[in-house]
Amino acid sequence: MAILVTGSTGTIGSQVLAHLQGHNVEVRALTRSPETAQFPAGVTAVRGDLADPDSVRAALRGVSTLFLLAPNVADELTQAMLTLTVAREAGVKGIVYLSVFGGDGYADVPHFAGKYTVERMIEALDLPATILRPAYFIQNDLRQKDGLLKTGVYGSPIGKKGVSMVDIRDIGEAAAIELLRREQAATPLGRETYALVGPDSLTGEGIATIWREALGRAIRHGGDDLVVMEQRTKTMLPAWHALDLRLMFSRYQREGAVATADDIERLTKLLGHAPRSYTAFARDAAAQWTKG
Repeated sequence: MAILVTGSTGTIGSQVLAHLQGHNVEVRALTRSPETAQFPAGVTAVRGDLADPDSVRAALRGVSTLFLLAPNVADELTQAMLTLTVAREAGVKGIVYLSVFGGDGYADVPHFAGKYTVERMIEALDLPATILRPAYFIQNDLRQKDGLLKTGVYGSPIGKKGVSMVDIRDIGEAAAIELLRREQAATPLGRETYALVGPDSLTGEGIATIWREALGRAIRHGGDDLVVMEQRTKTMLPAWHALDLRLMFSRYQREGAVATADDIERLTKLLGHAPRSYTAFARDAAAQWTKG
């Protein structure tokens, strides 16, 4: 039998595939374009699209464990729920679902509320699943490069309450650990839930300080104006997506998204090491940018 990874060509899916290498299991990667997809050695590309249940049915033949990452699209909830239904009908014995940290509390943020609805489906149907709840991705801040280097501004409007950002390598590693555990088990395992978080409570001003030290130059936080953020985001993403993100950052500003000590302890035990820090990420990025 095999592990099927959805979202395989994206930021997180590629990390999951990398961390599954070398474990003597068959790994398949779902993609709309298997003829052009580039995957690690030993990974089999399988044609499919979560918006097309028949293609998912075909892709699940011979699959025993599923990594489910639904795309951030307007019908994300429908795609995720239908994929779970197809997986259940196919007899998949293990599922690792990528949800979001704080989804249970952010009822007015569409992609948070949608992911939490999927969690409720998993619970209601008693599916053999691990739910991973990642916080805001540290590597999202690679998009801040031009602002940091050209104008000395860190522009993400995350506010003053604190966000426990997570490194995408920790997400991929945690997912791979749980996929392998479920794939190698003789029978379906019970449900587990993990917060995927970083070790620090990060604020806009705090991150500006981290970059100031990493780059050795003056860096300031650009502020928390969400109207400006939404307008800027609409030049790159659909309007619905820009508003969704504005609502997320609004909740970050009002309430924060800070991990508990128990969250960090459980993740450390799962990974076998402490979660990676923003400071380490910033130092590595600064070194790469300097070389570039």
